[in-house]
Amino acid sequence: MNNTKSLTAAAAGVIFLALLILLPGCKNKGTAALRETPTSGDIRIAADDSFKPIIEAELDTFTALYTYAHITPLYMPENELVAFFLNDSVKVIVSSWAPTEEQRKLLLDMQTVVRTTMVAYDALALVLHPGNPDSLLTYENVKDIFTGAITDWKQISPSSKLGQINIVFDNVRSGNIRYFREKFSLPEELLPNFFAVKSHPEVIDYVSRTPGALGIVSVNWISDEDDPQSFGLLDKIKVAAISQPYLDKTSFYLPLQGHIYEKTYPFVREVNMHTRESYTGLGSGFVSFVAGEKGQRIILKSGLVPATMPIRIIQVKNE
Repeated sequence: MNNTKSLTAAAAGVIFLALLILLPGCKNKGTAALRETPTSGDIRIAADDSFKPIIEAELDTFTALYTYAHITPLYMPENELVAFFLNDSVKVIVSSWAPTEEQRKLLLDMQTVVRTTMVAYDALALVLHPGNPDSLLTYENVKDIFTGAITDWKQISPSSKLGQINIVFDNVRSGNIRYFREKFSLPEELLPNFFAVKSHPEVIDYVSRTPGALGIVSVNWISDEDDPQSFGLLDKIKVAAISQPYLDKTSFYLPLQGHIYEKTYPFVREVNMHTRESYTGLGSGFVSFVAGEKGQRIILKSGLVPATMPIRIIQVKNE
């Protein structure tokens, strides 16, 4: 009996000793898990290439205010971005994409709820060679160019010597071309005069060297006049003004803030931030910042239209 008691006591001692050894390790793991807050931690987010300038500006301010927040941005075409998000490679993405019912069901089956916050309105600008005189295009002109009914600048202006219209965009998997595919019911295999490059700066560079080109860029890349990169890109090209669909063919609108806000410019889209965090972490904190007053002021300064902050449109009349 005494031997049994001794063995039991010895076993209890071993278990107690093991617990003493394990507890510090458990404590450290718990501390690491709790280290992430809405304003601190170390995470990755992903964003559509189209929105790189505005996300860079938001991150610069956010991380300057919250020095314990470390956010690494990844920029990629929309198709890759969505796959990254659905595969749970990142908890937060920035895109004009919205989940389809099928995608939402897939996420719900994985017990994942996606929270979407619209933070801005962007526009897709159609950019031309600086020497192109046809900078006023009707909505129908644009539709006919994208669907192949118009393939030469002579069909818009009989005296034009620019030749074939080459449409250039940033990436075959981008949200920019997806927008026009849906808008004009374009086939998956685009016409031979469509050309994909690798980035928005490459689109602008191609257009600046090709008199007959028509480029598609997010206005986010050329709208901030205080940003040297934005100003440098804008200086290389001419932005087309577009009429509204099926209405007055004598009024044309540039993708400026007022026209984006009023949607008189016809190619406007939403900028969404999607999060799949199951807790209120750094990703949620960054989304709240962008949707809050400071973040919305950055969007306003960039030339886009804030989605959550009231703005005032001032009309200036020429006497």
